Parts: sequence; C-alpha cells; structure tokens
Amino acid sequence: MTTGARLASRPLPTALAAVALVAAGTLTVNANPAQAAACNGYVGLTFDDGPSGSTPALLSALTQNGLRATMFNQGQYAAANPSQVRAQVSAGMWVGNHSYTHPHLPQLNQSQIDSEISRTQQAIAAAGGGTPKLFRPPYGETNSTVKAVEARYGLTEILWNVDSQDWNGAGTDAIVQAAGRLGNGQVILMHDWSANARAAIPRIAQGLASRGLCAGRISPQTGRAIAP
Repeated sequence: MTTGARLASRPLPTALAAVALVAAGTLTVNANPAQAAACNGYVGLTFDDGPSGSTPALLSALTQNGLRATMFNQGQYAAANPSQVRAQVSAGMWVGNHSYTHPHLPQLNQSQIDSEISRTQQAIAAAGGGTPKLFRPPYGETNSTVKAVEARYGLTEILWNVDSQDWNGAGTDAIVQAAGRLGNGQVILMHDWSANARAAIPRIAQGLASRGLCAGRISPQTGRAIAP
C-alpha cells in the first residue's frame, strides 16, 4: 500500500472532510484550464466583419475554450442575421460597431459617416445586441470628422495593438504567435470569417493561460482590456 493509499484509508476529522469536499467542488467547477488560470492581466480578443455564416462555429470555438471576445459587427450583416447577433450576446460576447457597409470613412463627408455609424447602432440594437459603446473604423482609418461623429453617438474608437494578419492569409501558427505578443490591456485584430483564426483559438487560449492572461472586455473609458 502506498503512503497516499494509507492516508486515504484513515477517516478524516469532520472539519477536514468538509474542506476536502469544498475543494473538490471548486476543482470541478473550474475544470476548464483557461478559466482556472489566475488572471494576472486581461487582453481584448476582437473579431471584425460579422455576423456571418461563420459565426456559429466561431462562437462554439470561443465558448469551448473559455474565451470571450468583442465582435465588431457590420450593420448590414447585423440587419441580415439578427439571430447571430443574439447568439453572440448569448455566448457572452460583447458587440461593437464596425460601420454599415465597411467603406473608407475618411473619404466620406460627415453626413455619410453619420449614416454609416447611426444605421449600425440601430441595426445592432434592433437585432438584440444592445447599443454599442465601441466603434472600430474599417481598415483602422480615421480622422477628425470620423472622431466627431463617433463622439456624437457616445462611441469609443478601438483600433488594435497586435494585427493577427488573418485578413492577409496568415496561417494558424502565425496567428497563435501574434496572440503570444499580447500584453496586459492590449487588443488583437482578427476576423469573423477567418478559418485560420478560428483554428487558432484553442492554442490562443492555452498560450494566454500559460502567461496568466485572461480574455477581458474592452473599456469604453480607456480603450484597454479589463476584467469582464
């Protein structure tokens, strides 16, 4: 009989037994390694251009790996796929505004920019995604006029610290490596439609957990990732 077996065979005092049961329960609840890891910092995972036919698989990958993300939705797609906007929210994701038709906003006049942003606010709210507080300009292109319209709708402009390059054909390994460069409070750019980004999610979750980082929400006050 091993030492561990001998110890296990002895009756535990009542108090110790209770502690053991509580500990066992805690371990069961936190079975997901990504959730069990201590959060010494937070990062913002973001996915642009949804919702789409790829959204269900993306949400499944995120939830299976204990991750939450901010979905920067296009208004035209939110209007066409309202059930997917609701699915994003139900899965614990946050929803942001990514314009209605994904134009080069600095090339538009103020009225056109206003239309792109306001229609998306309305489409997302009508689909059940709430009223967005975060806005990501298409292509990361912005100027003073864009910022003025954002302010009118109470939106905080969110760009990114790390570009996964998934839009540029980056492979899964490269996307995982990009996520590995994220530091506390930083944000990474990915896309709803990218199969490679979706395939990278389990390894992104493992990498974050190994560094004590957790997926957080993006603060409208600071634009940085914070605790959910």
